[in-house]
Formats: sequence, structure tokens, C-alpha cells
Amino acid sequence: MDVMAAVVTLFLVMDPLGNVPMFLSVLKTVEPHRRRTVLLREIGFAYVVLVIFALLGRSLLKFLGLEPEAVGIAGGIVLFLIALRMIFPDHGAASGDALQGEPFIVPLAIPLVAGPSTLATLLLLESASGNALGPVMLAMTVAWALSAVILLSSTSLFRILGERGLIAMERLMGMLLVMVSVQMLINGLRASLRPIP
Repeated sequence: MDVMAAVVTLFLVMDPLGNVPMFLSVLKTVEPHRRRTVLLREIGFAYVVLVIFALLGRSLLKFLGLEPEAVGIAGGIVLFLIALRMIFPDHGAASGDALQGEPFIVPLAIPLVAGPSTLATLLLLESASGNALGPVMLAMTVAWALSAVILLSSTSLFRILGERGLIAMERLMGMLLVMVSVQMLINGLRASLRPIP
């Protein structure tokens, strides 16, 4: 498994730039002196969830009896749908009800950082890596750290890029993810259609 490709894929799926407006919206009801503490806590919770899922991913695949090819094809389809949502967002579904008070685990840690799409991508990487857990953990940690830096700088980024700039960056990340997902789908189909010796 190419660790750098895995880092890029996980980073694109985590979509920290696309999550900046949501983070700012949720944190606006938190006292200004508490925001960084809350943000660090939620990002930490997200990492714990990702680590647990990465450790249990192989066991889950074995329990479900899934072949690597099936996971590759399904992962390509899922990532393609995620990328389409990044390029053509459904504004009505993303807003949700405003939360009162200080957020705890939901919605910042789960699902905004460690969401279903990120966990599904971890499953795909687990399958592609065989028994090598180290590269998956490394890729996940690097992607999480990059996302954490962006989210901790969310106020400054919003001030510099503005809402339109963040939307443009998210669209670009979506386009890159479309290409990654199509390649995953091609690899999965190629492996599944290979003649049995």
C-alpha cells in the first residue's frame, strides 16, 4: 500500500476545509476562552475512534466474510458518492438543528471528523494493506494531524479565504477524490475479473 496515497485519500474524505464553516457554527455558542479546549478535546475523541476502528477493521472484514476485491469496488463507489456530495452539496441536508451549549463528541468528533465515510475508507485501506496495520495507522495519523491543524486554524482560514474560498477548495478536493475513487473501482474490477489460474 502506498502510504502517501492513503494519506491523501483519508485527508480528502475527512474534508477539513469543508468542515470549517460547520465547526465555526457549532462553536459560536461556546465561550471564546473555551473554544480551543473544546476543539482539541473533540479532535482527540475523533482520533481515538479512528484508532479503535483501524484496530478492529480486519476482524470486521473476516467476520463479514468480505473479499478484498468486494471492499475495493464498494469503497470506490462510496468514495465516488462522497466526492459528488463535495462537488454538488445538498445545502438543505447539511444544516441540521442548531445545538445549544458545548458540543461533546457529537457532532464535531463524530460524524464531522470520524464519520461513516472515513471509517469506510479505513476498512478499504485495511483490506488493501493485507496484514500490515502499521502503514494504515501511519496514514490515518498523518491525515488526522493535517485535518486537526486546519480545524484548529478554522477562524483564521475563514477570515483569509472567506466562505467562497472554502467552497472552492472543497470543490477541488471533491474533484481529486472522484479520480481516486474511479481508480479504486477500476483496481477492484480488474482484480475480480482476473482469470483464476
